[in-house]
Amino acid sequence: MNSHCIAWRAAAVSLSLCGGALAIDLPAASPVPGGVALLPLAASPADGGAAPWVSYGDERVMVLKQPDHWLVVVGIPLSAEPGPASLAVRRSSGTAAETLPFQIGPKDYVEQRLTVAPSKVDLSKKDLERVEREQAHLHQALSSFAEQPPATLQLLAPVDGVRSSSFGSRRIFNNQPRNPHSGMDIAAAWGTAVHAAAAGRVIDTGNFFFNGNTVLIDHGEGLITMYCHLSAIGVRPGDVVSSGTVIGKVGVTGRVTGPHLHFGVALNRVFVDPALFLPPSAASPSPP
Repeated sequence: MNSHCIAWRAAAVSLSLCGGALAIDLPAASPVPGGVALLPLAASPADGGAAPWVSYGDERVMVLKQPDHWLVVVGIPLSAEPGPASLAVRRSSGTAAETLPFQIGPKDYVEQRLTVAPSKVDLSKKDLERVEREQAHLHQALSSFAEQPPATLQLLAPVDGVRSSSFGSRRIFNNQPRNPHSGMDIAAAWGTAVHAAAAGRVIDTGNFFFNGNTVLIDHGEGLITMYCHLSAIGVRPGDVVSSGTVIGKVGVTGRVTGPHLHFGVALNRVFVDPALFLPPSAASPSPP
């Protein structure tokens, strides 16, 4: 750090201010399906310091100011095909649209077989209609995009426990294939306190067929964390929480095989691997 940079530490988050740009701790780069790409983007003097608008598909993505450029932080859907990809860039100066190319690498995820109540796999017409309504509701909640950037992209583990299932697992319930796992499962005793992984605003809570009691927190610029299967919810939509705030308790609500927390992390409206945002001790799989 040079003499023009100011550094400080607060709430276990390292921050530095260099040349007017706030540098925050970043997730691990992993440009694969379900991962995160960190892409530098040149600044344009014609923009007068205004951030460019960057999108992936139809979704706006995070753009962070750096001392002499911009850094684009983009979540890659699990459904993305490996190979060349690109982002659309629009400058505030109104110049012609640009593209920011990047490469998506391959990634193999493990298979996981689970046994749950048949009613949680072979849904009745009433339950199927409920799930469709809830999926539309959650997808809309994930569209939240606060203009303020997050304080950090290095998250706290929301609960102490053993990781019982990792992101991206190809899940087979009662011998029937279902969608890949969109989060990280952390096994913990019923009633264990669940903490906000970072500061933010609660944008949704509710009880859902698959997710059970759920809390969603918006941390800024499309970074949203989700906490599922809670036995109790301790916050309400609109609440502003600090990193580490207790937001609920571990439970067995929704489609579960035992008490645990399903922890999800979304960027630009797609769920990505939470391990990329956690410290090594929490990100590493627990031994069997």
